[in-house]
Amino acid sequence: MSEPIEWLEDGTPYSPRFSDRYHSEHGGLEQARGTFLAGCGLPQAWQNQPQWRVLETGFGLGLNFLVTWAAWRADPHRPQRLHFVSCEAWPVSAADLLRAAPIDSTLQSLAQQLAAQYWGLLPGVHRLSFDGGQVLLTLYIGDAQALLRQQQPMADSVYLDGFDPQHNPQMWDIHTLKAVARCCRRGTRLATWTVARGVRDGLVQCGFEVQKVPGVHPKRDNLQATYAPRWEPRAGQPVLPDATVAAPARCLVVGAGLAGAAVAASLAHRGWQVQVLDRADHPAAGASGLPAGVFAPNVSQDDNLISRLSRAGVRTTLNTLAQLPAETRGTDWSACGTLEHRVDGTTGLAWSDGPGLDWSRPATPAQLQANGLSADTVACWHEHAGWVRPPQLIAHLLNDPAIRWRGSAAVAELRRTTVDGQTLWQALDAEGRVLAEAELAVVCAGHHTGPLTHAHWPMNPLRGQLAWGLHAQAPAGAPWPPQPVNGNGNLVPRVPLQGGAGWVLGSTFERLKTALPPSPDDQAKGLATNQAKLHALLPPLGAAMDAAFTQAATAPDGPVRTWAAVRCGALDRRPIVGPVDSVRQPGLWLCTAMGARGLTLSLLCGELIAARLHSEPLPLDAPLARALSSERWLGYEPQ
Repeated sequence: MSEPIEWLEDGTPYSPRFSDRYHSEHGGLEQARGTFLAGCGLPQAWQNQPQWRVLETGFGLGLNFLVTWAAWRADPHRPQRLHFVSCEAWPVSAADLLRAAPIDSTLQSLAQQLAAQYWGLLPGVHRLSFDGGQVLLTLYIGDAQALLRQQQPMADSVYLDGFDPQHNPQMWDIHTLKAVARCCRRGTRLATWTVARGVRDGLVQCGFEVQKVPGVHPKRDNLQATYAPRWEPRAGQPVLPDATVAAPARCLVVGAGLAGAAVAASLAHRGWQVQVLDRADHPAAGASGLPAGVFAPNVSQDDNLISRLSRAGVRTTLNTLAQLPAETRGTDWSACGTLEHRVDGTTGLAWSDGPGLDWSRPATPAQLQANGLSADTVACWHEHAGWVRPPQLIAHLLNDPAIRWRGSAAVAELRRTTVDGQTLWQALDAEGRVLAEAELAVVCAGHHTGPLTHAHWPMNPLRGQLAWGLHAQAPAGAPWPPQPVNGNGNLVPRVPLQGGAGWVLGSTFERLKTALPPSPDDQAKGLATNQAKLHALLPPLGAAMDAAFTQAATAPDGPVRTWAAVRCGALDRRPIVGPVDSVRQPGLWLCTAMGARGLTLSLLCGELIAARLHSEPLPLDAPLARALSSERWLGYEPQ
């Protein structure tokens, strides 16, 4: 549930929780522009920079973000990427964001874009993306002090904001100010509207040089500060080991599946020149070549790590899909929602109200009926979920001037060498010929990753078989659902396939099996497994398709066909993302072990690599970043 606010007679928003206005009766626009933006020397300070990172301690109604975003848009010398990190313990509703937006037409337009993504704000970290991913808003939902200590984002500017210190003293106490100071580099400028003695003294104690300046009406004075401690700040242990590069350079990516394309796209967007190598003659030739797949959040009654990871992944996937050409919607992907049939009889939901319901909620009787399920069926509706055709998504990701794709390039070895005094990674073929060389190499080669990196990562190959067909060849009157259904396996209906609209069902999990194509016996077992999955997901449809499945063994071009590939999974069922060995093999990274969650997690993993290389705010909770990192197998534990 969003934070309730009241609207006073003069139109000013008021917080009953803190007995304070969100901004003065004269409006917050002047304060946002004069106190915060200008108070931090913006936009001049960020001009011609590759990125700029703003930290705000109280998001409120989002006005400071909107004004900063508008200033970035208007500046011809703006940084290539704007990061805006903001804390908010009690987020308001999207409707209140819109109501509070200034009349200014530019800000109204930006507010509408913000409100469209301002949903599902459970405690933790949420990454919102605007202007093709050039403006990234990272919301910390919860206690500002705790989340700043947990995430440790680096800031170039700080907006110290929140309700009046008399009404919300915790936001301004020395512990919160220390948490802010730990996020600053020398020279970081800070601005705030309060000149309370406790705030001034606290900032000085934390290493800021503080001065009063003329205020923005109705304040007589404002406060500005610069982080310039007279001592060398004690270095704490970072969220993850530092992997920052001085500047974008060249990168070679091994593997052109979802993971490889995601890494290539994230780095290309940050200025890298990327070459993607693959043994096949076309991208998405392996496990990412499935005809269609589902992206959806996982639910669990304890809201476990996988559930939280999946939500972060779904947001990133939706952010990416929204950047694709409009004509791809409905043909290459659809955020149509999914119905999860909880075949174990439990709802799996960790909430009964609040923002979690924006993500997942019990299915309604009408939704059950539309999917041919009985009224007593236990099912969840995932509002922000859908289907994607992975080969088409990969093609869009690789369609970037900074990315060069090279097929029929089987990498047999990666060698670290020095060329003209520069340390590079070279990709060699079986005859020892150099296929590509670059300062950074990222291996995204599924179960081939281990041999290429000479690292004994605990990964297993997982062969998966799908069943698929065309609706025109299916039995007449088969009750196809209106959207994907997942649970024990998943079914994607009404998706454009070669030959017409079709359906995709699966998948099997065949551990340690890599033979392709599967033997006739294994193929028959795979068909039987997927047939059983269909019966469990949608019993009426399963019964209607029984005869078609029976024909499959003798009619390979009949109403039910098969597809198989080999995926890769880690023992703990989480991707492995990060450096292989920063000491002995610097510049060699991997992004692999997506298992059955490639559509949900690959794009998030690509953004995580980019964030680590460029000292950006992490796109997800720090504990989740550690749960994905390769360092988890090397015993890295922050203090």
